[in-house]
Amino acid sequence: PIVTKTEFLPPDRMVTSLQIRASISLLILCFLTFMITPVSGTVWFSLSNILGITFLGTIFHLGLIMIGLVGGFYGLFQRDQRALLASYVALMIVTIRFAGSKVEFGLSFMPEGEFSQKLLLILYAIILVMYIEVSSGIIRFSMLDTSIRKGEVYVMNVNKITNRYGRALTVTPVVAGLVASLTLFINLIVPFFVGIFDPVSANRLRESVELTSVYGVALGTMLVFIVIAAMFAINLPLRIQQYMESRN
Repeated sequence: PIVTKTEFLPPDRMVTSLQIRASISLLILCFLTFMITPVSGTVWFSLSNILGITFLGTIFHLGLIMIGLVGGFYGLFQRDQRALLASYVALMIVTIRFAGSKVEFGLSFMPEGEFSQKLLLILYAIILVMYIEVSSGIIRFSMLDTSIRKGEVYVMNVNKITNRYGRALTVTPVVAGLVASLTLFINLIVPFFVGIFDPVSANRLRESVELTSVYGVALGTMLVFIVIAAMFAINLPLRIQQYMESRN
């Protein structure tokens, strides 16, 4: 949430652990962002070319990554929601590209195969989600810890809460990876199911340019939203919660 700076008590062991995890995630995320999002294909690259000052686009591009990195570290260790928000926005804006831009990486030694590229993008998606989740957890647990230590609230069995959150953090990358895989590998998923009924049409779909382009990603995104909507339609989160509580 966008709020004024909140004063927290010194971090406890749980918050410190989350800060370390988030810092590692942020470093990996910024490196992956630099690798998979070169300046070419961005709006600022096009504008700098129009102006005839090409290095401005590169400076702006690297500046966004640095804002994400520095703002992220400041927000993590100062527990400043505004700095974290600036980091989120910067690291997302830097990935925005024209739909028809050529697929390329910022480093020349990166793999050129489509499958390898998509695996890197899936890894990027997982790290991005983990960074946002863990950094948000820092703020939430700081609020909880401060309220408990100031005597504003009384919470029984805090360790149980932290243990559940720790288990949830193992589920988050799995879900993020599945969602990213559904989106990026739609050109393999659709032909697989079509091949059950019509192998010839499945082969045509595998060779289709549309499924490997931005249209395929859009179709994959739509499929992801359908899956998520179906999960909430059957109230899957509540059912999982009830199952976990019944086990305990």
